Amino acid sequence: MSEVNFSARAYCKMMLHAAKYPHLAVNGLLLGAKGDQQKVLDAVPLFHQCLHVSPMAEIALIQVEAKAAKQGLQVLGYYAAAENFYDNSVEKAPGGRIAEKVAENVTGAVFAVIDNRAVSINMRYPALKVWQSKEGRWAKAGKCSVEDSKNTFDAVSSLLQRGAMKELNDFDNYLDNTDNDWNNEHLNRDLRQILSMY
Repeated sequence: MSEVNFSARAYCKMMLHAAKYPHLAVNGLLLGAKGDQQKVLDAVPLFHQCLHVSPMAEIALIQVEAKAAKQGLQVLGYYAAAENFYDNSVEKAPGGRIAEKVAENVTGAVFAVIDNRAVSINMRYPALKVWQSKEGRWAKAGKCSVEDSKNTFDAVSSLLQRGAMKELNDFDNYLDNTDNDWNNEHLNRDLRQILSMY
């Protein structure tokens, strides 16, 4: 089993997405450098309404892949948070078909499930459970780590306390109004500033 490491940016976006819609399931894509399935560099929030393979999901995948390629990245995996507080396993995670589609195209694809019970203002350990695709099935990853974890957890706490989750846009928000930037460039700038303070 291998360790999967999440950058501060990816981790913060995932936690903000789950916090923005605590009453709904959410999902998104994980991005990283080509050929390195052990390091997740960014996360792209996708949906909070229809989390299954659909025409909208296909459009989102095409746009995310194109944007990632321009940045020298690729889709490495998928993340999800279930609607039910206690559903923290890959079997109960919403949108599993999207994760399977990613795994068809990426060797060793990552499937991260947000552990709803661990998402809090005073986070002290990763609120993620991670699996990797091996031989057509999801196998538990050896370990999940977060880059500069103490400072990243402090940054997430600070962002949650100030209500920054309201500033995050997922692909559903973009489909509602194309002025809503699913790339979250404004949030990326804020994250860089906040993380530099710690």
